[in-house]
Amino acid sequence: MRDGENPCVVSVDAGGEFAGGNRLLSAAHCDREAAEELAGSIADLLEELHQSQYALWQREAELAASVPVTPHPDEQTHLAERLENVLKAGAQAVGCQASAVYMLDEATRKLKLRACWGLPRSRFAEPPRPLRGAAADLEALIGNAVIVREAERLPNWQIPEEFHSAVCVPISSPTTPLGTLWTFCDHGRDFSVGETNTIEIVAGRIAADLERAVLLNQTLQLRSLARQLTHAAQWQQHRLPRIKPLLPHWDLAGWTAQSGALGGDFHDWFVLFGGNLAVAVGDAQGKMFESGLTTATLHTALRAHAAYGHPAQQVAERVNETLWTASVGDQFASLFYATIQPETGAIDYVSAGHVYAAVVGDSLRTLAPTDTLPLGTQPDSEYPAVSDQLERGEMLVAVSEGVHRALRGTRERVLWRMFQSHRGLEADELIRKTRMFLDRHACERSAEDQTILVVKRLATP
Repeated sequence: MRDGENPCVVSVDAGGEFAGGNRLLSAAHCDREAAEELAGSIADLLEELHQSQYALWQREAELAASVPVTPHPDEQTHLAERLENVLKAGAQAVGCQASAVYMLDEATRKLKLRACWGLPRSRFAEPPRPLRGAAADLEALIGNAVIVREAERLPNWQIPEEFHSAVCVPISSPTTPLGTLWTFCDHGRDFSVGETNTIEIVAGRIAADLERAVLLNQTLQLRSLARQLTHAAQWQQHRLPRIKPLLPHWDLAGWTAQSGALGGDFHDWFVLFGGNLAVAVGDAQGKMFESGLTTATLHTALRAHAAYGHPAQQVAERVNETLWTASVGDQFASLFYATIQPETGAIDYVSAGHVYAAVVGDSLRTLAPTDTLPLGTQPDSEYPAVSDQLERGEMLVAVSEGVHRALRGTRERVLWRMFQSHRGLEADELIRKTRMFLDRHACERSAEDQTILVVKRLATP
């Protein structure tokens, strides 16, 4: 079709000519460029169809592999019976009287009888055979089928049972030799290629059954681990504070999100025996399980030492000593801990490691320094307390290192300005706005555990 021409519907009449619009065109007058363009489009469609079929072929295989493995209530009994039945069927198919499976140990030095048919079960109580010197087994393990026609004339092949002839083939996964399959006959004979292939098929079936059993055990273990992980995550989440203390003219809110099921962040608040308000943000270092265990130790130690009414510095140093003595020197954590007098707004706080805090009002006063050692680094670290004042209408905001890393630089300054411009909102609303800000601007939202704590001293007395 040339540029500027109107498209037309092409059909064929009874006389073999093409009709387009109100005129008839013969095949000789068909536009060659239009035909080439049509042919190219058809070729593209066929290529897309071929790619779609290929992708469907791959996807169906993936879906077949995703079928869940469901255990039978008597799976162990069924495995033993299934192996014995497979050995029986294979041996009888080639005219043999016994068959046995010998599996390698973890050190690949010995072969142990694991399944058999036609042999007394007392054989299972016998010690494993050494692989060294077992010529037939060694030859089979490198991938060759070994046929021993007359055992008494070939003693070097070391048939494991007293039979006149036997076949030994490997049992293996696609990448690893697992053991050998022996099929025994009570008289001297040869084995045809078809019979040898039958025994190798039996060995493949046994390998598949064993791999399925391994997969099933792993699946059950993973399911159990997943349930335990879910319970641990719920336990960790339930330790976060839910009920705000009944303190007039104060408003608190906090939010903690772990990057995995377990994490190392937490926030907390509680009223001490003398009436002061205690608030904290903790951040344990390490991978998921390691940080989860460390933060449980940190949180418990903080609650225990703070309950005795110790000053902030003493609480931090006692928690540091607890982390140090309860580990082998590989549990580190950051902590911001502050005690607040509700009547006056006076604050005593300590900061260890990488937790960022500031008093937000008409101006922004940074509280937590960034050059202190994390808890658990060394037993005699000192964490001096610093005093400040939270005036009416001001609020204390503390964030974990995950928030700091997710924003990085300019975006973090925008976050603190947002706290300033919206400090008249309730603490819960400020947390909601902060989470929305993180969702929009964080560069590594899911890579770090994140915690935000807001403590407001209301402007109205």
